Amino acid sequence: MMRRKNLFWGMGIVVCILLVVGAVKLFPKIYIPAKDYPAIQASGILNVVTEYNSVGYYVSGDTIAGFQYELCRHIEKRSGLEVRISLENNWKSCLEKLNNNTYDIIAMNIPITNESKGSLAFTNPITRGKQVLVQRKPGVNDSLPLIRNQIDLARKTILVPARSPCILRLHYLSEEIAEPIYIREVDKYTQEQILYVIAYGGANYAVVDKKIALKNAKLFPNLDMNTDISFTQLQAWAVRPNAPVLLDSLNRWMADY
Repeated sequence: MMRRKNLFWGMGIVVCILLVVGAVKLFPKIYIPAKDYPAIQASGILNVVTEYNSVGYYVSGDTIAGFQYELCRHIEKRSGLEVRISLENNWKSCLEKLNNNTYDIIAMNIPITNESKGSLAFTNPITRGKQVLVQRKPGVNDSLPLIRNQIDLARKTILVPARSPCILRLHYLSEEIAEPIYIREVDKYTQEQILYVIAYGGANYAVVDKKIALKNAKLFPNLDMNTDISFTQLQAWAVRPNAPVLLDSLNRWMADY
């Protein structure tokens, strides 16, 4: 009798496991409902993420300043919503939290590309920018030749922030020159922190946004930032693709900034 009970108990466990496995296969992702402007308006809170840097958001004395910060404050006044700003330098985390509704807007100068249009909805362009190569100047670069031609990036290792939009440009550039370009992604460094890494010899080459490079040029007199990696690109903020009403509202709020 005891053996029969144990047998039934064991069969029950197996059936439960099979049901769980089947459910995982049928429903591999947890459904996250779309969150558009009506839900945001009802909550009264607009959650925005940006990056801490000397161009977009920074602290000067006891004052917060920067282009992204000022634009967020403008949107707060225009919309009547409380704009809550979070700071992150991990692009992958920003995307994940945008898609799970933690953030409503990624407030950064994001290059608009065909690939990124597949996963993000962009506002009207707010600025133009380029990606530039960062390298040490002659005399402090361990006798490495200064790179001025993109062809000379062949077989070089380039430091970039993890999941940075510039990675796609480097892949295209690798195809154009028909040589590999090795990309080293770093999770915990901002673009400005990467400048320190190059300046002090932790790596030889990096790619950053030109505005960031120019803003910090005086701090790093041993760095050369005059080799363009990309053409001039339109840059914008991004929202979830399933938030068209928020996108339309955001464009209207931005129009008179």
